[in-house]
Amino acid sequence: MKAKDIRVLSDQEIDSKIKEEREKLFKQKMQKALGQQDNLHKISQTKREVARLLTVKYEKRSKNG
Repeated sequence: MKAKDIRVLSDQEIDSKIKEEREKLFKQKMQKALGQQDNLHKISQTKREVARLLTVKYEKRSKNG
């Protein structure tokens, strides 16, 4: 999801997306630890997605006061 797509979401939607992505990241890390994860690049993609969501969330917060 691109930053411009995230900016149109409400704060609650962004929070739920952050929660989903963090759960996804946790599962991916567990799969890596157990040796079940083939594509390790997905972990870094998920980390970037969480960072992107948090960045937009904080941008909105600072813009509103």
